[in-house]
Amino acid sequence: MIKIIVVGNGMVGFKFCEKFISKSGQEKYQITVFGEEPRRAYDRVHLSEYFAGKTADDLSMSTANWYEENNIILNTSELITDIHKESKTITTHLEKTHSYDYLVLATGSSAFVPPIEGVEKEGVFVYRTIEDLDAIMAYAKKIKANGSTEAAVLGGGLLGLEAAKAVRDLGLNPHVVEFAPRLMPRQLDKGASNMLQSKIEALNIGIHLNKSTQYIAGKDAITGMMFEGDHLLKVDMLVISAGIKPRDELGKGAGLEVGVRGGIVVNNKMQTSDPNIFAIGEVALYNHMIYGLVAPGYEMADVAAEQIIGSDKLMRETIDMSTQLKLIGVEVASFGDPFIENEEVTAIVFENKFNGTYKRINVTKDGKTLLGGILVGDSSDYNGLFQIYSNAMALPPNPEDLILGSRGGEGSTLGNAMDLPDTAVICSCENVTKGAICCSITDGTCETMGDVVKLTKATSGCGGCKPMVVDLVKAAQKSIGKEVKESICEHFHYTRQELFDIVKINKYTNFYEVVDHHGNGDGCEVCKPVVASIFSSIYNDTANKHVTTQDTNDRYLANIQRNGTYSVVPRIAGGEITPEKLVVIGEVAKQFGLYTKITGAQRLDLFGATLNDLPAIWKILIDNGFESGHAYGKSLRAVKSCVGNAWCRYGMDDSTTFAIELENRYKGIRSPHKLKGGVSACIRECAEARGKDFGVIAVEGGWNLYICGNGGANPKHAVLLAETIDKETVFKYMDRFLMYYVRTAGPLVRTSTWLEKLDGGLDYLKEVIIHDRIGICEALEAEMQSLIGTYECEWKQVLEKPRLMKRFSHFVNSDDKDDNIEYVPIRDQHMPKSWNF
Repeated sequence: MIKIIVVGNGMVGFKFCEKFISKSGQEKYQITVFGEEPRRAYDRVHLSEYFAGKTADDLSMSTANWYEENNIILNTSELITDIHKESKTITTHLEKTHSYDYLVLATGSSAFVPPIEGVEKEGVFVYRTIEDLDAIMAYAKKIKANGSTEAAVLGGGLLGLEAAKAVRDLGLNPHVVEFAPRLMPRQLDKGASNMLQSKIEALNIGIHLNKSTQYIAGKDAITGMMFEGDHLLKVDMLVISAGIKPRDELGKGAGLEVGVRGGIVVNNKMQTSDPNIFAIGEVALYNHMIYGLVAPGYEMADVAAEQIIGSDKLMRETIDMSTQLKLIGVEVASFGDPFIENEEVTAIVFENKFNGTYKRINVTKDGKTLLGGILVGDSSDYNGLFQIYSNAMALPPNPEDLILGSRGGEGSTLGNAMDLPDTAVICSCENVTKGAICCSITDGTCETMGDVVKLTKATSGCGGCKPMVVDLVKAAQKSIGKEVKESICEHFHYTRQELFDIVKINKYTNFYEVVDHHGNGDGCEVCKPVVASIFSSIYNDTANKHVTTQDTNDRYLANIQRNGTYSVVPRIAGGEITPEKLVVIGEVAKQFGLYTKITGAQRLDLFGATLNDLPAIWKILIDNGFESGHAYGKSLRAVKSCVGNAWCRYGMDDSTTFAIELENRYKGIRSPHKLKGGVSACIRECAEARGKDFGVIAVEGGWNLYICGNGGANPKHAVLLAETIDKETVFKYMDRFLMYYVRTAGPLVRTSTWLEKLDGGLDYLKEVIIHDRIGICEALEAEMQSLIGTYECEWKQVLEKPRLMKRFSHFVNSDDKDDNIEYVPIRDQHMPKSWNF
């Protein structure tokens, strides 16, 4: 047998073993592991969960029998003291000698302790191992018994903030002390740090930046930290988490090449200066850098395993340091180069102090490439942004949409996980690609999400990739014809289609009837708007009838903007407007100080309306013949048109009239997602009808009807449903198509995605809505006619019913406006001061 000795039984050492035994040919090797701690390898990334009640076994990365079952010899509580390169042996502190053919150093790192006077005092700890945590817990209990409550953490990085959480979980008041001028200085810029600081301070955790500790006060035990300037912070316990120091003493003793600031030098094979000795993880100095994240360590483990077994796999030249975490309940993520600033780069920054969100993306000056970014407070876009960055994918026309979404209330512009290339790395911690995840389902190796996790280890590291892995598994299951349950949320184990039928059959009219009879709990921000939308789709209830279960935009019948003001978008059907109405919009904008802009949907947006002013603005508009444009709702937004044969010499029909008729026919109807339409008078397509959810194009002898297109980050051309049909047939097919979509699509699913996922695709859809294959066309038409015939303008409803007006106030006890809103001038108008990109 070929002998491999692994020195170090941490996460990376364990990963090496796990990777190695999964490879073909491993049967010829005998692995022996030495660890100085008294237990199996455990998950240090989630070490703080030990304070929340998890045990060492809970954190363990293997079962008690795993090593034996895989023919690996594990020696715990045994320290390696010497390496003898010439004889290829090692010596332990028990004076035992073992020979090896290959030696893998995975000794990791120890906590870096700054040379501060007094760090040896009682009550000063490092935060690294379970034994450290046990000591911290015991001391916290002791000082609490004496009435002490204050404790400090030295270090405002990832581990330091985790340690602060741990201290807080022990019932003490933590103070985070950081030498640098900002928190997480390796991941966050000043703005992101400020946002994180405000959120952490709101949790009663003290933050002390720019603090240089001169000495630890106290006779035998710590009583405080004296900072430069003679400022004393009184604390009775200190946890040091100020960085790491590579455990390279074995390498130094053996004469291996080490870096000036520590770390055993390795090449891209993970070989040290001795080709039979490998180094991986935080002890390895690769490309002049120590990588303190688990993902690079896992990749190093795989490369070392491949090299030993005879493969030519090499470490990548550039190591990705992207991170997504939840620190003290605050979501934080960074990817790519978060700080890059030069003439070729534009940083787009969004900051919302109302909800504590900070987002920054760095894009090339031409707006085509994403270079990196930072997310604080809301990292839900991380997976999508990371994939765009790592796969150099094309950006939407307005790159800011990546972090802001559409100002019209659209959903994510980050696209579908299935659009990623198979080579896209979905799980960075385990280096698992999209192809590996999907193939494990399609080739029959796995059946469930659990099977995929067990096979690939995806999601088992930081867990940030889990939503995307879930999407891929579902998509792969569906691709092989397997039924996938798309439950709304944890409160309803039904799909939207099932819930739609339940509400309709049982004639439910309010959310609590539905959740009491068919769900559990009290509902959430996901299921409440879905059920409200279903009521609208069945009974044509406006958003005014279910105010408390709507999202913000539907609740206030306007789109909330980044500074807390709202946009007002009146309907301008088909883009046609009289001079008199144009004057009215101009007068409204002047009277209320609104920024005005013509949209791509041939409408006029009025931005910057305060909540109090919305009803007054609507009244003027309605008195002059306008109505709500439903720019805030998941409903028909607009039907764009060219001027048609009324003016254009190429026009083959009256596209403007047709667009107005379509828009007025379907206005106000709530659907699973927004809807857009277009009508062009000829194939030159000035109305871009094939980029819409439905599009009509005039041709010789009638109209061609296209469906299921969209713009955005992943534009889809609409597909031809029927050709050379008259207007009446267009209306008939449209009624059936839209109602079938409203009935069967999932929440927030655009028509293009719905069609992609529809069993049988376009051919099946044609059978349903053209040939009435399943006999529902008459019902679809009747349901649509009912919605068309009961339309009401939501703005007008509010003005006519004083009780509905009460919610349009910034303050519950005052009619005053919010005077914190600030503007700066822009091209003879103004915009919110906080727009800083």
